[in-house]
Amino acid sequence: MDYSVLNDLSYGMYIITTKINNKKVGCFINTAMQITSKSPVIAISLNKDNYTNEILKETRKCAISILSEKASSNLISKFGYFSSREINKFDDVNYQNIENLPVVLEDVCGYIIGEVMRVIDVDTHDIFLIKVLSTAKVLEQKPMTYRYYHEVLK
Repeated sequence: MDYSVLNDLSYGMYIITTKINNKKVGCFINTAMQITSKSPVIAISLNKDNYTNEILKETRKCAISILSEKASSNLISKFGYFSSREINKFDDVNYQNIENLPVVLEDVCGYIIGEVMRVIDVDTHDIFLIKVLSTAKVLEQKPMTYRYYHEVLK
């Protein structure tokens, strides 16, 4: 099987955030897609080893920040290569508490607030079906794609 074919799938880059008690958590993901348009539902995928996965299963509410191509490597590194278990990823990051969630606003096109409707186990990952509660546009910029991330930033 030629797994390189999977690199041709097109998708964006996102930061998923949630909060438990006063602890803010979040991670960098590349899997989010709109499932329905009327009463919108978004599907996201998180690795089961990810601390954000664990907390999202408990809190059942999250924000999805859509990264722009202007997103800094520092922001991507902080949310992509470190665990919220060990560091506060929100230090020196432009974010706001919106609907009682930490929403990353730094270099993002917009954000989505939602609640978990269902979690589907798919071996190493969980798929979360998220009912969209609110959305907002932040910047009129090009959303970052997985291809752009690998070809330009990585």
